[in-house]
Order: sequence, then C-alpha cells, then structure tokens
Amino acid sequence: MGSLMPKVAVITGAGAGVGRAVALEFARNGYDVGLLSRSSERLSDLAAEIEATGRRAVAIPTDVADAAAVEDAASQAETELGPIDTWVNVAMATVFSPVADLTAEEVRRATDVTYHGQIHGMLSALKRMRRQGHGTIVNIGSALGYRSVPLQAPYCAAKAAIRAFSDSLRSEIIHDGLDVRVVVCQLPAVNTPQFDWSLNKTPWRAQPVPPIFQPETVAKAILRAAESGTREAWIGYPSIRAIIGNMIAPGLLDRFLARKGYSGQLTRERKNLAAPANLFAPVSGHSSARGRFSGRASNRRLIVVTQTDRAAIKLGIAAIGVVMLATFLRSLRRN
Repeated sequence: MGSLMPKVAVITGAGAGVGRAVALEFARNGYDVGLLSRSSERLSDLAAEIEATGRRAVAIPTDVADAAAVEDAASQAETELGPIDTWVNVAMATVFSPVADLTAEEVRRATDVTYHGQIHGMLSALKRMRRQGHGTIVNIGSALGYRSVPLQAPYCAAKAAIRAFSDSLRSEIIHDGLDVRVVVCQLPAVNTPQFDWSLNKTPWRAQPVPPIFQPETVAKAILRAAESGTREAWIGYPSIRAIIGNMIAPGLLDRFLARKGYSGQLTRERKNLAAPANLFAPVSGHSSARGRFSGRASNRRLIVVTQTDRAAIKLGIAAIGVVMLATFLRSLRRN
C-alpha cells in the first residue's frame, strides 16, 4: 500500500527561476509539489501548470526569511499532499554592489533569505523527516560558495555558510542513525530573472558570468542529485573549474577576479533607474523560469560530479602536489 502513495516534494523559491524549473521537473517525474514563494500570482500560475500534467500542487505564499511562516507552509503542504519525501531549498536574494556601498540592512536581508531561508527549510523538513523515518533535503548552493566573486559578497557568504551548516547536520543525522539524506547542489551561472530583479547599486545591468545554462537543464541535474542521495553535487563544468581552481590557486583567482570579476557580471548597458528590486518585496512579472539570456544560454545536459568523483579529483590534485613538492626538493638539493 505504501508503495502506491505519491511522492511529495516542497520547493522554495518556486515562483520563478531555478525554483520554478525544479518544481516542474519534479512534477513531470511523478511528484506532487508544495510551492513556496512570496508571489501568490506566480505560484497560482505555476500550480495550474503542474496540475495540467496530472500532479497535485499547493501554492503557499511564503517569505522564507520568516521561520514561523515556513513552518506553517510545511504543515499545510503535509496536510494537503501527504508526508514530505523531498524538500528543496532554492529561494535566494542577492545584491550587486561593492561592499563599500552596501548597508547593514541590505546585507542582513540577503542573508536572511539566502542563508536563513534555507536553515528554516531544513528545520521544518527535518522535524517531519525524523518523525516519518526518511526523507531527502536538497540545499541549493553555488560555485560562488567555494570561490567568492566581487560585487556579490552577501550572496557568496550565504552560499558558503549553507555548505558548512549542511555538513554539521549531515554528521548529526549519521550519529542519530536516521534515514535522511542531505544533498548540496553547487550550481553554475543560470539564465533566470534574478538579473533584472536583484538590487543593483552599480550603473550597469547585471548578467550571469558566461557560460550560462538554462534553468530547465539545471533542474534535471538537481533532480538526479536528489534521487541519487549524493552528499554533494558539482553541477556543470564551470562549477567544477571554479571549485578546483580555488583549491589550487586561490590567490591567483583573487587577482584574476579583481581584473575580470566586474566586467564579467555587468553588461555595457546602463541599468533602468526605475526598475524595481525584489530584495525587500516581490516584484511583478516573469511567470517563467527563464531570464533575458536565452540567446546565450545552453540547453545541453550538464555533467554532475558526485562524492565518488570528487574523491578521485582530490586524489589527482594531491598527486600533482606531491610531484611538485618532489621537484622542488630535488631543485634544492642541486643548489
């Protein structure tokens, strides 16, 4: 009888961008879906699209920065759809600005959404998964959580913190002998509306650092990672390159990003000074996963590096380090 019960997933940040694509991808693969986002209009539109595929969906307008609201949303999703098998924390907020131009309030809000929002999701999901005896929590990170870039310090810091919190939680789950998996997905640049919505304190329009990928192909990789239960997934070659590059030569990357990190994230177009920003309140429009970069974004299937693959990569890096050290010692002996 239990095998006939529908799978249930809750997706935060489901109104647009990666969250919307993930919700649709889970629905297409047999999940009923709880949808959390601040915009009731976008959620209603998405719920109707999911229900047209034959799956159930419940739209729950929620600001993930509010822990009580997230807990209420989890209860509603569980009541209306059933036990939550998978919880995916996607909601985020960022600010394009040099640190010197940020206010404490802006940093706090970006952190409350991007970091604390995922904490709130983890706490509500874990509470239910401990009770039911199983489940998967998927936290959406970024290559920027390993290799920070200029102009997005609060976002980069939040993504790094998510990885650290997930590691602690994972160890506690193992200690308690629970059948609950914590998966962290590190994403590359994605074509989403965030580059039009995010607070931008520079004179120029923001853009993802190329190469850019469509949210639908990223969502497929997230679903694969979630269902595999891997500890961490590096999604896409650019993520792998950034993470490994920072392991090998972080100082070199500091200098490279000082030269290229600004132009890589900003176009040559002047921003619209009247454009709304979604840091403190949702903005209208964009009932879509995609942003304005479809002409430059790739739909190709993304490589996903899992825990087993990373062990081999780290072994390779260690071997290179040993060879370099041996070469250095030989040169000292010659001198």
